[in-house]
Amino acid sequence: MSIPKHSELFDYAKGAYFADSFLREIPNNNQTALDIYLEIVRQTPAWVSFLMATRNRMVSMLGLKHLGRLQDAMSAENAASIRVGERIGIFTLHSNRDNEIVLEDSDKHLDVRVSFLLDVVGDKITVHATTVVHVHNMFGKVYMFFVAPVHKLIVPSSLKTLPQA
Repeated sequence: MSIPKHSELFDYAKGAYFADSFLREIPNNNQTALDIYLEIVRQTPAWVSFLMATRNRMVSMLGLKHLGRLQDAMSAENAASIRVGERIGIFTLHSNRDNEIVLEDSDKHLDVRVSFLLDVVGDKITVHATTVVHVHNMFGKVYMFFVAPVHKLIVPSSLKTLPQA
C-alpha cells in the first residue's frame, strides 16, 4: 500500500531504504490518532511481544539499544500530558495532531518514523499505519534485512486488534 499524500511521512519517505503502509477501517468513536496508537500497543499480540523480547536480547549482545516493550506506552489517562520529544514506550513523540501521530526512534544505524493517520468519513475511520526507515550504514541494512519481513507481519496483525467497521 502506498503512503497517503496527506501524511507527514509522505515527503519524509523520499529516498528511504524501507517504507510501507497498511490500513484498517474502524468505527468512528471520536478517537484521536494517539488514542488509536495506545489501543494498538495495549493489545499487542503475545507473539509480537515474544519477538520484541527476542530482538532486544539479541541486539543487546551486539551493543545496540534495548527498546523495551510496545506495551510500555503510557495509559490513555496520561496521554493528555505527553509532549513532543517525550518517550511513549519504544518511540519518541515527533508530532501529535488529532488526525495523525508521528513517532520516531534513531540511532547511528537508522532513523525510523511511524505514523498513525486517521481519515474520518462519517461513522468510519480509516487508520493508515505507515513506517519509513532511512539507514545510515551497512549494519542498518543488515538489521533491516531481518526486520523488514517480520515487520510486514506485525503491523497488519496489530491493526487487526482494532474493531472492524
